Amino acid sequence: MALNLPLPPHLSARFGTDATGELVVDGAREEFAEASTDHLREAVLRRVGEIAASVGRPVQLMVSDEEGDWLLVVHPDGSIGDEEALPEGAAAESATEGASVADAADDATASESRHAPVTLLPRPAPERESFLYVENPRPDRAKQGVRGALARAGIPLAPSAAELRERAELDAVSRHWAGPRTIAIVNGKGGANKTPTTALLAAVFARNGGSGVLAWDNNETRGTLGWRTEQDAHDATVQSLLPATESLLSAGARTADIGHFVHHQNADKYDVLRSNPTMLATEQRISSADFDRLHEVATKFYRLVIIDSGNDESAERWLRMIDHTDQLVIATTALGEHAEAGALLLEALMQRDAQSARLARDAVVIVSQSERTGPASDVRRVAAGFEPLARRAVTIPFDPEMHGGRLSFETLAPKTRRAWLHAAAAVAEGL
Repeated sequence: MALNLPLPPHLSARFGTDATGELVVDGAREEFAEASTDHLREAVLRRVGEIAASVGRPVQLMVSDEEGDWLLVVHPDGSIGDEEALPEGAAAESATEGASVADAADDATASESRHAPVTLLPRPAPERESFLYVENPRPDRAKQGVRGALARAGIPLAPSAAELRERAELDAVSRHWAGPRTIAIVNGKGGANKTPTTALLAAVFARNGGSGVLAWDNNETRGTLGWRTEQDAHDATVQSLLPATESLLSAGARTADIGHFVHHQNADKYDVLRSNPTMLATEQRISSADFDRLHEVATKFYRLVIIDSGNDESAERWLRMIDHTDQLVIATTALGEHAEAGALLLEALMQRDAQSARLARDAVVIVSQSERTGPASDVRRVAAGFEPLARRAVTIPFDPEMHGGRLSFETLAPKTRRAWLHAAAAVAEGL
């Protein structure tokens, strides 16, 4: 006897990041506001389960959030599957049909074989499985957002495109290379965000890729990297390190010996080699030979050296820094004078020599929004203007934690941390 079950309703749900959402049932909207996104998800799915129970069959639910859209199947008992889930009856029927066809084929084959001549063939050696265990990776599942919450509940939802991009960028900044790498952060104009760019790139690489990252203040005109980062139990600077380079380069030097001269960042995992902002520039000049010795020490003890440069592009230490650089980064804000100084520097490097021209072509430009009230369109406009000049141009939103005081990756807003990961991944492509 046929059962007259009501037709399943058309259902769609939207989950907001502010723990509000809506469920649309055949065009009728039901609003939800909960204490958290997890509570929102539970409330909406509980309501859909009630609807499935009322119609006596599974219902399909189209879910939308900031990561995209996907289809779920909600059963009358409240259990949830993805869009590929089949009712047990249909699966059993399909299996029965398959078995019947296979049995019929086997019977026909058996009938034919009773009358066919028998040919004896050499018996093949039995196959065996290797004793070496080869891991079969499990299907990847979402870990973030509503999709991640549902995946943790047992629903095999794949990651969204945004989550996959973030995973790829985390992988890029976590890699180690064969041999040390040097990144130079440059802009001839002061206040162009070079120091925050140095510190926060170092934090991304060290927090994800592990130790061995040095942020070096290569500035003879009151560099502030030391002021904006943690100080260790000493006050050593570049000037303290210079007399010790010979002993640190000797065969007897130990890895921990460099700790006498650098300042470890406990939360962000990198070390800082400070300049001395209290000294006049004339008292802390560094020659090309001095820079070579310092760089040799840095690359002996660290896998990645990120150099915060000064504003004097004619200084010996600045020019020698360029000679040792593997990846150039132009730091700038959306202010026209900062952006113009960065563009002029790229054009000048194109004319200097082949190595400098390669650095300019492969440069990454990081454009930070320096003013709270500045429109985001200004930052995007400046980034677009650099695209013909450099390999990549990326943007960083305004964040008060980047302006004044100690720089700490953990205190940044989630959106800012995500932007710095994106920027660091762009830099890593050139290493």
